[in-house]
Amino acid sequence: MIAAHEPIQRPPDAKLLAIDATGRITHWPRRAFPALLSRGDLVVANDAATLPASLRGVHVASGRNIEVRLAQRGSLDPEDVRDFAALIFGEGDYRTPTEARPLPPVLAAGDVLALGPLRATVRHLCGHPRFVALRFDGTAQAIWRGLALHGRAIQYAYMRPALELWDVWTPFAGAAAAFEAPSAGFALDWALLAKMRRRGVEFATITHAAGISSTGDEALDALLPLDEPYRIPSSTADAVARARERHGRIIAVGTTVVRALEAAAAPRGLVHAGAGIAATRIVPSTQLRVVDAVLSGTHEPGTSHYALLGAFVSAATLREADRELETHRYRTHEFGDSVLVERAALPIRPRPAQRHAA
Repeated sequence: MIAAHEPIQRPPDAKLLAIDATGRITHWPRRAFPALLSRGDLVVANDAATLPASLRGVHVASGRNIEVRLAQRGSLDPEDVRDFAALIFGEGDYRTPTEARPLPPVLAAGDVLALGPLRATVRHLCGHPRFVALRFDGTAQAIWRGLALHGRAIQYAYMRPALELWDVWTPFAGAAAAFEAPSAGFALDWALLAKMRRRGVEFATITHAAGISSTGDEALDALLPLDEPYRIPSSTADAVARARERHGRIIAVGTTVVRALEAAAAPRGLVHAGAGIAATRIVPSTQLRVVDAVLSGTHEPGTSHYALLGAFVSAATLREADRELETHRYRTHEFGDSVLVERAALPIRPRPAQRHAA
């Protein structure tokens, strides 16, 4: 696959690889996504806006430059913004591949970090020299203001221009909660949502604190995704119940939506409204209770996102899809192309022919 290195959310030539419930693979222009939906289906997206979670600054004790990437917080409460888990890198910026970034100065509890208008204190290390718990000084209002003034979107070396926040907010973004963009939602816009509605497809949202995608360290990457807070509105829980009653499919836009809905599910698939923490990593052995299909970006084997897709289809089907993605030169990463993966346990549904013109 090819790295998407320009921040264009909906390029006109964006592609969509679809895997239906029989394991059959088809190729579509991504704008044809509504054609793969049926009356009675429900599409659920993550409406979290992306935080300016990358902060440049100084480790006060050593005087050395650092970059702090906020990675986790305990809730979505806007007043609860003092305590975060964070990755700390040494000198450099996103133009250096994450795995090549130097370690920060030796960190210890009590160290102060000067981050533009913000100051934070290291509370303790989280089992790794660049992964820490930190606490910001000041009121919630002052912290939000400091993030807005000084923070930048987290980004990686394959992305050429510096990202602006508007590059990483979906068209339906709401509360600032995500550390990296819930980028599967880039595929949607208001015109596409209108097409879905005309087909009798419902749309709903949840809010999930989408986390970081890479730490640059294999041991830390193995911990991803971290525990992440979410909130499910009662209107969305009701929409899931209605779709179930009419035998429609629940289609998650992004892996974060899968995590949130499955975390909020009762044994028989009833989704409870309210706040919670998505603490379970979804892997091929996970028994899904709610989500029937997922619209996602393209992901490489070995990542947590790829492992999640294994809960929908077999490893053999994913390998076949990988070959198709390579052959047809799909783009990867957050501004790349998309895949739609339907859960194999569903009854067989008829699908159109193998190839479709743009």
